[in-house]
Amino acid sequence: MHWHRREFLAGVGKGMIVASVGAAAASDLGLAWAWAEEGSDELPLGRWEPLANLLVETPLERLLPTLVEKIQAGTTLDELVAAAAMANARKFGGEDYIGFHTLMALAPAWHMARELKGPQAALPVLKVLYRNTARLQETGGRSGEVLHPIEPAVLANDRRPTDVLREQVRQQDVAAAEATYAALATRTSPEDAFEHLLHLVEDNVEVHRTVLPYRAWALLDLVGREHAHTMLRQSVRYCVRAERGNNGEARRTLEALFDRYRLEAWQPGRRDPGDAWVEGTAMSLIADTPAVAAETIAAALADGVAPSVVAEAIALAANELLLRDPGRPEQYADRVKPAGSVHGDSLGVHASDCANAWRNMGLASTPRHQAAGLVLSAIDISRSAHAPGYGVDFSKRQPQPVPEVLAQVTADTGDALLAALEDSIRQQNQALACAVVHRYGVLGYSERPVFDLLLRYAISEDGALHAEKYYRTVSEEFYCLRPAFRWRELVALARVTASEYGRPAPGYQQACELLKV
Repeated sequence: MHWHRREFLAGVGKGMIVASVGAAAASDLGLAWAWAEEGSDELPLGRWEPLANLLVETPLERLLPTLVEKIQAGTTLDELVAAAAMANARKFGGEDYIGFHTLMALAPAWHMARELKGPQAALPVLKVLYRNTARLQETGGRSGEVLHPIEPAVLANDRRPTDVLREQVRQQDVAAAEATYAALATRTSPEDAFEHLLHLVEDNVEVHRTVLPYRAWALLDLVGREHAHTMLRQSVRYCVRAERGNNGEARRTLEALFDRYRLEAWQPGRRDPGDAWVEGTAMSLIADTPAVAAETIAAALADGVAPSVVAEAIALAANELLLRDPGRPEQYADRVKPAGSVHGDSLGVHASDCANAWRNMGLASTPRHQAAGLVLSAIDISRSAHAPGYGVDFSKRQPQPVPEVLAQVTADTGDALLAALEDSIRQQNQALACAVVHRYGVLGYSERPVFDLLLRYAISEDGALHAEKYYRTVSEEFYCLRPAFRWRELVALARVTASEYGRPAPGYQQACELLKV
């Protein structure tokens, strides 16, 4: 006998269904969606529901043993990351600082796992899953969830929907913006939904406004394209909340430059002005005001410089911020990010993650958004270089490695240099770690052993919510930068690694013991 789903629900209580077929089977049958149709206020997660609930409800002290058992029984890391992303999105909706930072770490942790072999490949994922569940349970588990089923708005025929959506966000009307975005996202492709979202992201320059949509987009291959709306609507909500502090300066600058250089219909050029142009432009972004920096990039794009070359200059500028950073000022220091540290939400780490997100979102979208992202990246670099509280001129500071420390590194074999790098990290000697990696690169050794060493510490150390994202940023930007500059990325990663050492990630040691690695 074949039951229609509504008839089945009408004839049997919901509790009896789950008891009879199990939560996983109920989810696979689409019954969670049926319950939503019947008026449930719970956002259904489809096939991820059982595993997501496991991650939310398992007591923290039992979480890692349970997950290792699941892995050994055949559950993949892909499935664990997807379920964690869905549980995180439903609970936090982009509105919890630790919550959305944890979501942004999931895809990078998954990529880190792919660089490892055997049981240890699970370590970066288990690290972030532990953080995810800890935060979910600290904030009440399933209670107080932010995302719920939403009725799509009826779109007007006389106005461009994107304009309506942007106006609702600027008015901080979250309910209206959510309904309009639901209409756009659920009736089009994920690519179109992403493009609509980028118009909101481009309304201001701020690292979380930028990185959250990119990392959410990067999770679609794991959670499934059918969940694009759930992943992306988090950024709609974040943009609404962020409008409270948006003075509109960045969007006015962007609009003026788009008009002046006719970037609305811009098509990418192919010109490469060479290494000197890339480095000179990078330094100008650090030295100039945000308005001048933005115009430098807009003019270069209009003049036919390839966007990949412009992105190199921006990535190099962000990297230089980290290499020139005097370290966290005393007034901004705390227990996990002491004075002099550069890990966590440091200017250089944030700027690098932001530039990486803009570059990747541009590649995933249209030329118009590619141009906008590069111009906004320039504004972000300049703002970071002139951040109040540091009291330094980044353009005039000497970058790491400094000559006097570089002169101390005399080893010339790869093994000796790698041992020296590990020692410098364990001593938390940022300057020496930079010098060792610089010399290693100058001598022409392969980058992979350095990545492998730094990867271990990106997993073992807490990193103040940024270790996974920044490791992934460097992994990508190293191969996007030309050979003349790419080793500066690894020098910066070595500095961050030495800075964050000594604060082990919660759950890491237990995961190692369970995996026997």
